[in-house]
Amino acid sequence: MKPLLQQPIFQHAAHLIREQDPRIVGGIAGAIVLAGGGVWWYIRSHRLSAEEIERRRREELALSGRITDGVILDARTLGNEDSVSPTPEVLVYSYSLAGLVYNCAQDVSTLPNEVVGFRIDQPVQVRYDPRNPGNSIIVSESWTGLWLRPDSKDRD
Repeated sequence: MKPLLQQPIFQHAAHLIREQDPRIVGGIAGAIVLAGGGVWWYIRSHRLSAEEIERRRREELALSGRITDGVILDARTLGNEDSVSPTPEVLVYSYSLAGLVYNCAQDVSTLPNEVVGFRIDQPVQVRYDPRNPGNSIIVSESWTGLWLRPDSKDRD
């Protein structure tokens, strides 16, 4: 077998390039590099951020997920420390389906207004994907499964 550069198609291309003006060859090469850079930039700039992917996941579950009962087990910071804040960054919860217990955690740091008033051992509603039951949420921008205590202002 002939080496790659000795095959007829490459020999023909090399012959055409040798007979052309170097400015034309340079212009074509520059255009190819510029087009490749443009395609790379377009793909790179239209990639979804991790926050947007998570927001879309929450919304999809809020709209089409099934509901089951669960319980809040813990509230933590993103650094995995216990949280005593009224608006934790992570809620750890548990629910069971078909005899299996799922222990999950949801990052709620972008939803502080939705989790004010929660408590540990509180019953919650969990929305989950029936095709992947471990994919679940207890709160999103448009839905909440938390049964929140009313503020003292609301009691009057």
